[in-house]
Amino acid sequence: MDAAARTLTRPALAGRAPNLWRYRELLPLEPDESPLTLGEGGTPLLHARRLGGALRLERLLIKDESLNPTGSFKARGMAVAVAKARALGIRAVALPTAGNAGGAAAAYAALAGLEAHVYMPAGTPPAFEAEARSVGASVTRVPGSIADAARALGPCALGNRWYDLSTFREPYRVEGKKTMGFEIFEALGGLPEAIVYPAGGGTGVVGLWKAFDELEALGWVGSSRPRMYAVQAAGCAPFARAFEAGGRSTQPWPDPRTRALGLRVPHSRADFLILNILRASGGAALAVEEEGIEAGVRMLGTEGLFASPESGVAAAGLAQLVTRGLVGTDETIVLFHTAGGAKYVEQAA
Repeated sequence: MDAAARTLTRPALAGRAPNLWRYRELLPLEPDESPLTLGEGGTPLLHARRLGGALRLERLLIKDESLNPTGSFKARGMAVAVAKARALGIRAVALPTAGNAGGAAAAYAALAGLEAHVYMPAGTPPAFEAEARSVGASVTRVPGSIADAARALGPCALGNRWYDLSTFREPYRVEGKKTMGFEIFEALGGLPEAIVYPAGGGTGVVGLWKAFDELEALGWVGSSRPRMYAVQAAGCAPFARAFEAGGRSTQPWPDPRTRALGLRVPHSRADFLILNILRASGGAALAVEEEGIEAGVRMLGTEGLFASPESGVAAAGLAQLVTRGLVGTDETIVLFHTAGGAKYVEQAA
């Protein structure tokens, strides 16, 4: 951090390209290792006047991650993880995916000239498979959830010496995700009072928290942090259940069912980290019933955003927080719109 602070200054940022590599000093590539970029990062923080007005929130902001390459926030983590894999001499990458992570991994692997092997649940919408195949990835469909896809992948990754990009099996995806926190700080000149985030594996929650710690180490913010709210679908809500029970870890969700496929994650390896973050921040984990997801999508639609079900979960969760009096009308609140809805069109129909 001391070395980074010498060149990563706020005036220096003003002249850098508006992508996540503007924070190169805080990303895990050595000076002689080349980044990969499709233009990821630099997404807007939109003032949600219509939705904010409906919820009586004067300072509601939407972080629109749907404008990333491949259409979701997953591009951030994969840009960094695949760049580092290439630098380490990796020739093939693999991961289980509910959809968007697989497309992002495949895209950056293609850019890097690496093989990509994507394992996805059988019920994943066809657009995700088509996306991964179109850039040269091999796709294997597995009955069940992303946990079943991970179990099917494991022996193949080990036997073929594929680099496993599964959530929290390697340290670099979270490094890409933390740049969302840096961008929020740049846009606001500080940190918001609250962040509302749809949580599956929870990489983004850990990444944001890491970003705030690093901003403090640079001397740009103090020790106060936003309240972190992780929103899940009620059909797969291990964080919400553990949080309400006072647990320090989660139990695997036995039969995950939700149309928000990116949140159909029965267990996260970083469950204890995420629960610690939520409590340390004064936030919470909460769950949204299935019938509320479409309402959340429509809420984002009032701002002209075609949202994924995962983003709809976050919006519906925000409405719950308002009802419960957990967010203030004059607070600055950042709601994450993590992915667009185009890849879910057949599912919605």
